Amino acid sequence: MKLMLTSAGISNKLLGDVLKKLVGKNMKIAFIPTASNLEEGDKKWVENDINNFRNLGDVSIVDISKLKKNVWLKKLEWANVIVVGGGDTAYLMKWVVKSGLNSELPELLKSRVYVGISAGSVILSRAIQTKAEYFFKLYDDEVKNPPKGLGLIDFDIRPHLNSPYFPRVNEKNFAQIFKNLKADLYAIDDSSAVVFNDGKIEVVSEGKWIKYSKN
Repeated sequence: MKLMLTSAGISNKLLGDVLKKLVGKNMKIAFIPTASNLEEGDKKWVENDINNFRNLGDVSIVDISKLKKNVWLKKLEWANVIVVGGGDTAYLMKWVVKSGLNSELPELLKSRVYVGISAGSVILSRAIQTKAEYFFKLYDDEVKNPPKGLGLIDFDIRPHLNSPYFPRVNEKNFAQIFKNLKADLYAIDDSSAVVFNDGKIEVVSEGKWIKYSKN
């Protein structure tokens, strides 16, 4: 299984080069924007994410909340890269389960590279973050007992470290969040990615990242 878990997608040349190496051939990219459906504003960031992938290969947009399973599954089978974009993590996880993508993904990823952006990265963990966590209501029940994720990785990941758009997403608050987690935590900024390549974990970065370890 080959995973590239990012905070902000292909935000620099280094991350693009790493993805090219993981795929090893011309890219056919299925981009799932479903997590962004609940977000307000002009969503320029989603357009930017999609355009960054269009610089790397052919892109098909696949909203699993809008398409029937036989339609979206065919589009994912066409691709050799599956990108799951950012937005509302709990909403994304709801549609991953409701659509049936959760049951199809393990087989799809035997021969495809998965790229997560923010929420799309977080859902692969055993438990997911919520909006409450990202506003650091540290004693909220959702933070202490987070919803279940897909459990395809045995570590936790949190995006947007030190982002100006998330002023409370910083090292001090992540250290506090980590106390409630049961696995190692990778906190990455918008210039970084955690690469999981057939069991081997590597962080690639032009910015800042931190590993909080249970060992």
